[in-house]
Amino acid sequence: MTLRPTGRPPFRADHVGSLLRPPALRQAFKDHLAHRIANEDFARIQDASISEVVKLQEETGLEVVTDGEFRRASYWGRFVERTDGFVIKPAVFKFRDDHGHEVDFTAPFASARVRRTTSLALDEFTYLRDTTRVTPKITIPSPSTMHFYRCTDYADPKIYPDVRGFFSDLAAVYRDEIADLAQAGCRYVQIDEVAIALLCDPGIRAQVEAAGQKPDELVGLYIGAINQAIAEAPSDMVVGVHMCRGNFRGRYLGKGGYESVAERFFSETKVNHFLLEYDTPRAGDFAPLRFVKGKGVVLGLISTKTPALEDCEALKRRIEEATKHIDLDRLAIGPQCGFASTVAGNPLTEADERAKLSLAVSLARAVWR
Repeated sequence: MTLRPTGRPPFRADHVGSLLRPPALRQAFKDHLAHRIANEDFARIQDASISEVVKLQEETGLEVVTDGEFRRASYWGRFVERTDGFVIKPAVFKFRDDHGHEVDFTAPFASARVRRTTSLALDEFTYLRDTTRVTPKITIPSPSTMHFYRCTDYADPKIYPDVRGFFSDLAAVYRDEIADLAQAGCRYVQIDEVAIALLCDPGIRAQVEAAGQKPDELVGLYIGAINQAIAEAPSDMVVGVHMCRGNFRGRYLGKGGYESVAERFFSETKVNHFLLEYDTPRAGDFAPLRFVKGKGVVLGLISTKTPALEDCEALKRRIEEATKHIDLDRLAIGPQCGFASTVAGNPLTEADERAKLSLAVSLARAVWR
């Protein structure tokens, strides 16, 4: 399997990565945490569940699949657990829903020097590679994930008195992991970037400023961190960045269109394409896409937060609206985010998930014949 960067998404129908864990796997996570099942039994349940979810994706007609992030308790948890130096502390932000309900969550904190002493996602890739007949994609949390959620208190100041040193060490972790993934045959990596999307929200920007940080400086810091992380990726590896406003059991963290970060982020981030959330008015309009030059965009028009299935004709009209700002040939379609950024998952059924993935494929075939 070989992909080459093309300046457009490699697949007209794509998805962000995480998928609903089946009941047996959700129970296995609980049993393993409580030491009721051994590591080997837990791994067998994960393997079987991944094989089934790969089959589900292939049956919908997708040409790219993930393992559903079925080995992870959350989209960033395994990365943090396997990287020396990190512990978990409370985050400074809260998830919310459209009814005003809020939920606390957690975030990484560097209590020691950050180092990679074991692979982070290599085992995920090799099992997926050997299970699918189409292109396997690996997702990894962005470098900003390890910094933003605790704002200024992201590390022990005795260990990292300067943020540049922290990101330098972190970049080495990413580069080593990407090198091992490439050696194993991985040619599609997706970076899940939440912080820059949240910095589009005026309320969060105000909260960041109140904590003593400058939002626009953080945007530049995080763009540089991505570029450092992927600096040694092979030339035939496709790297996409998913911009996410938070996704936890149907709740979100932030709102606001991309305009305030678009010119810098879309022009300076050295990746092949972006996977952008556009499923609700919270995401703003398509005008920021005018800044995407020589790169592609997966339009996340299909919601993973609700079971309601989108109307195909309405989605076609939205794609047409986007083409006022970016060429159709540089676009693709998919859900706005994953279906289960944590084991708990969003309030949908597997049938809903299958229907939404199938919709992405059928829509892609209709638009890009």
